[in-house]
Amino acid sequence: MSNTLTHGAFRTGRLWAAAGVLSLFLFLSSVLAWVDTTEFDEQCSHGMVEGPGRLGDIRHQAFPPAIICEFEGGDVSSGGTGVLGAVIWCALAGLALCVVLALLAECVELPAGTGLQISRKERLRRTGTAFFVTGSFFALVYGLAAWPLLSGPSSACSAGGGWGFHPPETLDYTLFPPQATCMFSSGMTSRLNAGWVETLTVMLAVPALISAAGLALAWRRGRREAHAARATGGTSAG
Repeated sequence: MSNTLTHGAFRTGRLWAAAGVLSLFLFLSSVLAWVDTTEFDEQCSHGMVEGPGRLGDIRHQAFPPAIICEFEGGDVSSGGTGVLGAVIWCALAGLALCVVLALLAECVELPAGTGLQISRKERLRRTGTAFFVTGSFFALVYGLAAWPLLSGPSSACSAGGGWGFHPPETLDYTLFPPQATCMFSSGMTSRLNAGWVETLTVMLAVPALISAAGLALAWRRGRREAHAARATGGTSAG
């Protein structure tokens, strides 16, 4: 495969830089929200949060981090949401947009002489790195969420727990997104994984698939170019 010829590519440096800044911003805002929810949880548990009627339930929201105090009549008061929650969602949306656009740009090849000039070897290195990073994140999250289903689908709900003679029953399950319905001996049902785990798994699958497509396209274009070079060399020699 020839690595001396260069080809045009989009400049994605600013997109990756923006993704890095948004990642840091998302992390810091999530930490602030978690600290806020910890304090609000204490206040709610000790009756320091005023609401209509008696306190009924305290619900914990995983993302964005929030504590929801539910009072009689369905009225709620929450901590960790509001402006901070909107900031977290905006940072997440911006991060996802930057990553997807950067990965899509890696799939596009511009004519030689336009854009950033890179070799076939560099293109494969870039797309291979993107696939390794995005694929690793997806594999990690999916493996943690789907391990009970992969190791024993019919007993996923009772995996890893000392349930005695009445383990929860797995009614139905799906491998993607990894989810199952668990029914306990009391008749109550619940989901094996939280809803945000399903969403995160699907979200991480998108960049992994795009980067895989970019790597496959880079490899195919390189093979096609190498084949054309060999054919041209054979014709010239003849």
